[in-house]
Amino acid sequence: MIAVIAALPVLIWLYLLACRGRFWRADPAERATVAVPGGKRVIVVIPARNEAALIGATITSLARQNFAGAIECIVVDDGSTDGTAEAAAAAARASGVLAVRVIRGEPLPRGWTGKLWAQAQGVAAARELQPDFLLFTDADIEHGPASVGSLVADAEVNGRDLVSRMVRLSTAGPAERLLIPAFVFFFFKLYPPAWVAAPRRRVAAAAGGCILIRPEALERLGGLATIRSQIIDDCALARAVKHRGGRISLALAGETRSLRRYASAAEIGAMISRTAFAQLGHSYLLLGLTLAGMFVTYLLPVTLLFVGNPLTTACAVGALLLMSACYWPMVRFYRLAPFWCLCLPLIATFYTAAVVHSALQYARGRGGSWKGRAQDV
Repeated sequence: MIAVIAALPVLIWLYLLACRGRFWRADPAERATVAVPGGKRVIVVIPARNEAALIGATITSLARQNFAGAIECIVVDDGSTDGTAEAAAAAARASGVLAVRVIRGEPLPRGWTGKLWAQAQGVAAARELQPDFLLFTDADIEHGPASVGSLVADAEVNGRDLVSRMVRLSTAGPAERLLIPAFVFFFFKLYPPAWVAAPRRRVAAAAGGCILIRPEALERLGGLATIRSQIIDDCALARAVKHRGGRISLALAGETRSLRRYASAAEIGAMISRTAFAQLGHSYLLLGLTLAGMFVTYLLPVTLLFVGNPLTTACAVGALLLMSACYWPMVRFYRLAPFWCLCLPLIATFYTAAVVHSALQYARGRGGSWKGRAQDV
């Protein structure tokens, strides 16, 4: 019996390496390698709530795009109290080339999450401009010069209705270096990009910081009102588009990056906890299965090292080596030293605790807390 238990992590990691859509490859795709046919009009919609410190860099990066088409920007100020609207307008004036319209957001209606309501107002304002594409991006994203061109090229050449990029997240601090690459690793393990792009697979996902979508695809699904209450709005949007026959893609961004910093592990834990239990459909059965799966996959190999049986030790070492090999491409993508690969069991323990905390917050009526709003209750 002990041999069967010891073999489980090895078999799991062999499956993940060989049969899970090669999610671990960590290949960036932010290069416009082909010319986009004709001049395309892209309207960028930025929902912003108290982002005065960062939105200027976002606006500036959009003004510096290497893109033959037209780019215009709509900023929806979602009840900010820190001068976000003024900071956006100032950055637009300084750029001298990017047309930016700032909208004061309406009060949040019942049944909507804050971000989706702000985006919906931006979409309504963009409609009169007759864009070829809408680009949903956050107010803390600095786009690389090829960002918009790459997104449009992917959509045009490959016939995509939605194209998303997981932007490069900050790893400036020690907590970020430990925990952030694993966040992307776990996300891609759950949603392998190759499976997301495959029309025959039902897997669908997007990364909310950078989503390009065709307006007609958004209209086909009934607009953002269709997903208005979804706390994991990016994946809900991708799922709605794909399940209505649309083609989508998800990849890592090479140069586009998030400017948001996480000063401590607690801040990262709060970010994970905000949506983790919603990801499980608020199911306590799935919560239990997830905890068991995390233990067998990440923690059992470490436990087996202390059993003292040569067979269990060999299986434990084998599982840990396979785990490190699987994680290494993401660690390399973030330009970190190889020893960070050995930290995955510790990181998994932290993420498991965050999932439990998410369930507890939901039970207390505080789920999905973001900038003063509980959005998952």
